[in-house]
Amino acid sequence: MTSTPTATDEQAAIHLTPSVSAVPYDHPDARRLTQALRAEQLGLYGFADDPDTTPEADFDPPHGLFLIARIGDDPVGCAGVRLLDDHTAEIKRMYVSGEARGHGIGRYLLQHLEQHAVSRGATRIMLETGRRNTAALALYRRTGYAPCPPYVPGRDHAINRAMTKSLDSASP
Repeated sequence: MTSTPTATDEQAAIHLTPSVSAVPYDHPDARRLTQALRAEQLGLYGFADDPDTTPEADFDPPHGLFLIARIGDDPVGCAGVRLLDDHTAEIKRMYVSGEARGHGIGRYLLQHLEQHAVSRGATRIMLETGRRNTAALALYRRTGYAPCPPYVPGRDHAINRAMTKSLDSASP
């Protein structure tokens, strides 16, 4: 997710319930949305991880999952989760397109990913986002994530923010 643009206050009062489907990470909609995320990150920071370098198998069930959110037939968001170890999951490539932001779609995707992580035995979930990504940081804080030390080697704390949340069978 990124911070700009967002819905107006009037638009934000409308919560859309997207359809959500699991897709392979190499699905055309997944590629298009993850490249849109990368383009926004390049605009914010001048650099970004290339989503094509993430192994597709990281999101293969049962240890991973990649979701596409749609409003009608339009893909408007994506996110993935993968297990880092037996008890820790990681959220990756969370993105909602500009016109769909502010309607609860990011929260909806996050809930689905957390449920999947719990079903796979995860008791903790982690993620990384950029410090300029104020909308994503606010979403993660509202949903119980707290800052934690970086867990990806070589990350710049002036840019990246790592966050974590404890999960239990009642989560989210």
